[in-house]
Amino acid sequence: MSARGNAGRGLTIFTAGRGAERFRRAGEIAAQAEAAGFDAVWTTELYNRSATVPLAVLAAATSRVRIGSNIAYGAGRSPLILAAEARDLDELSEGRLVLGLGNGTRGMLENWLSVSGEAPAARMTELVEVLRALWLLHEGPVHHDGRFYRLHLAPTAETPAPFRERLPIWTAGVNAGMVRVAGRVADGLVAHPMTTTAYLDEVVRPELARGAAEVGRDLDAFTVMGIRMCALDDDEEAARRRLAFAIAQYVLARPYDRLMAVHGWTGHQERIRAAARERDGAAMAAAVPDDMIDAIGIACRPADLDARVAAHEADFGHLDLVAPAWGLSPEESEAATREILAALTTEPVTPAAHPEDACPSPS
Repeated sequence: MSARGNAGRGLTIFTAGRGAERFRRAGEIAAQAEAAGFDAVWTTELYNRSATVPLAVLAAATSRVRIGSNIAYGAGRSPLILAAEARDLDELSEGRLVLGLGNGTRGMLENWLSVSGEAPAARMTELVEVLRALWLLHEGPVHHDGRFYRLHLAPTAETPAPFRERLPIWTAGVNAGMVRVAGRVADGLVAHPMTTTAYLDEVVRPELARGAAEVGRDLDAFTVMGIRMCALDDDEEAARRRLAFAIAQYVLARPYDRLMAVHGWTGHQERIRAAARERDGAAMAAAVPDDMIDAIGIACRPADLDARVAAHEADFGHLDLVAPAWGLSPEESEAATREILAALTTEPVTPAAHPEDACPSPS
């Protein structure tokens, strides 16, 4: 599995604005990240934004950095449409696409994406297998009858070869089943922002190895991608409160119970959940201990960011930096993204469109 230095740093891009302006800002930040020496720029997906459409903007705005989805909902698209989108994006970027795929939670699968939440690991395994076949559609028809996907496609016209013979597919995973999927069929693992060094050592790396052994592959060229939420403020305690609030939102979900147990944080998790039932955001953040903050994210003054990032990079083949995912408006998320970029470059970075919007403390 690749180590630090192979794949460098990435930046997840959040922007505000409406109309074409929102996408123009994304391209601007991507170009600045490329100039600053970042290795990759990433997009996210939610119920109100896609991962794939903004990737076209990032591809057009850059020439060197990789572009990637962190993550796109694999189950939200048919394999055919997902493969077609990936072909176009890889051609537009001239071979710089990393297709990051995830399922989300069972509730997201069933209530957002209108598919069964059963057997998510088996679904992702099958999806990647079908995508690999569709990527080579120029070589002949694709026939597949599986548990989740049925596809019979014989091209009726000449089908050009894709820009690259193999598309890098990184799949997301937190618990053992999904991590093993990555070890079996993917080129990389998108580790969740909650993933810590101890969880990597005790759960993630052993499960990756098990998955790889099941199919007789090695992981020499495999990338483990980490994600670190970064909260910056000249008042470091304010940055820590902001990061603690974001961490607390994740702690509420049951998929992270094992991670909490690995660190002995189950009691803190219970206090965070109790505060959430009372709708007390400040108490939720206060219940996040200092060692949890430092293990999961980065909260510091801007001048200290480079050193703090370097301390986390040793665990991953690629480290993606992202503004805290909770508690910020679109304007504040963009400002926080630009602050991360500014702290890691010697060149002036265009300020946020609404610099008067300070990142709030949790309430």
